[in-house]
Amino acid sequence: MNLLDLIGNTPQARLRNMTRHLPENIVIEAKLECFNPGGSVKDRPALKMIRDGIERGALTEDKTILDSTSGNTGIALAMIGAALGYRVRLVMPGNVSDERKRICRAFGADLIFSDPLEGSDGAIIHCREIYEMDKSRYFKPDQYNNPANPLAHEETTGPEIWRDTCGKITHFIASLGTTGTLVGTGRFLKRSNPEIQIVAAEPDSPFHGIEGLKHIESSIVPGIYDATVHDEKIGVSTERAYEITQRLAREEGILAGQSCGCAMAAALTLSERLAAAGKSAYIVAIFPDGGEKYLTTPVFSGETMHFADGI
Repeated sequence: MNLLDLIGNTPQARLRNMTRHLPENIVIEAKLECFNPGGSVKDRPALKMIRDGIERGALTEDKTILDSTSGNTGIALAMIGAALGYRVRLVMPGNVSDERKRICRAFGADLIFSDPLEGSDGAIIHCREIYEMDKSRYFKPDQYNNPANPLAHEETTGPEIWRDTCGKITHFIASLGTTGTLVGTGRFLKRSNPEIQIVAAEPDSPFHGIEGLKHIESSIVPGIYDATVHDEKIGVSTERAYEITQRLAREEGILAGQSCGCAMAAALTLSERLAAAGKSAYIVAIFPDGGEKYLTTPVFSGETMHFADGI
């Protein structure tokens, strides 16, 4: 078994302390994607996109892998590129956590920073400009528009959740970034049981501080996004996502990233609503990564930051 064979088959952990106020017939489990070798859920689509590029002849030994990223996909591409012997160049917002920058560089990736005020959309635009200047030099996985992204989750993440819940899952929650996790996993689960509710968690405002996530209505909409897959969206404030992220560490012993806090906040909102209606539920939420890459960011630094419309 080589390193890339370790991608996937991540564990699910039941949340017990933060759910004590819920009735016993409502269960929340987190699928811990930090157990992938690159530390995040993005290992799955990164591997699928690179393998697809090799199979199609689009990625050859003389080309450099180029893509925009808020961090986790970049880490995954850099790790896989190092393992397979490919050069990697990444465009990311200048304000991504220092840990992410250092990890990408440790894998040998070349980093280009876009305007931090423009977020992930700015990185997307700048990456396109670089690619257009010399297409022959690069293989661009284009994680926001590559169908191999959601397909990776349709082939792996969805079947794993179905298997590990013995088909008893009633609700699936994923936060929105590229949207590949929600779309691909949701498609598989809906095929397995159309009654399963697919829930998207997203920042509740265009002006937010949840790294890696998109407020879809105000962002460049990923080409792979399929709004017909999810049954509802739950908006989560930055403050709430940070609070829940901190509570996960202190109350559950799960050091998680802030997008995990967003997903968990949505899971709590959903579960409390179902409890009030007297319903039972088996909820699985994707926790995209661990918190090690965010220790110097406001979510763990003790700083208080407020995000509101117009700021």
